[in-house]
Amino acid sequence: MKLLPTLCALAMSAVTSLSLGAQARPDTAAAAQLPSVELPRDLARVLTDYETEWRRGGAAVAQLFTEDGFVLSGGRPPIKGRAAIAAHYGNGGGPLSLRAIAYAAEGSVGYILGGYTTERGAPDVGKFTLTLRKRPDGRWMIVSDMDNQNRPPQRRSP
Repeated sequence: MKLLPTLCALAMSAVTSLSLGAQARPDTAAAAQLPSVELPRDLARVLTDYETEWRRGGAAVAQLFTEDGFVLSGGRPPIKGRAAIAAHYGNGGGPLSLRAIAYAAEGSVGYILGGYTTERGAPDVGKFTLTLRKRPDGRWMIVSDMDNQNRPPQRRSP
C-alpha cells in the first residue's frame, strides 16, 4: 500500500521543519503562537466543513472521515470508523475555529497541522494534525484527526 510510506514521508517532513524551528527558540518563546498559513481552496474546505459540522454533531463530523478513519485524542484510546467517531463526538459541539500552521499534499495524500480555539482570532487552546486522502472526485477526506490541548496535563494526587 503506497499510502502509508507517502504519509510517513509527509509527516516526517512536517515534524522536521517544525522541530528545527522550535530548537532555534528559547523555551520561553515556545509558547508563542505560530503564524497561520493560507491553504489551497480544496484543503481549506476541510477545515471550514469541520467547523460547520462540529456544531451539528458527531454524525455530521464523522461524514468528513474515510470509512476507516481515526480520531486520536489526548488521554484516550484510538477511535476507529465513522460509527465510533459519531458516537465519540455526540450530539454537537460548541463554537470551533480552526487554523492551519502547515500543510502539504502530494497526489492523493496530504496533511494539515493547525491550532483550534472557540473564537476566531483568539489564542489557540489546542493543536491538531489531520491526515488526508483525496477521493477520485477530488474531495479530501480525513483519515485521522489527532488533537490535544495546549495546557499541560493535570497532575494526579497520590
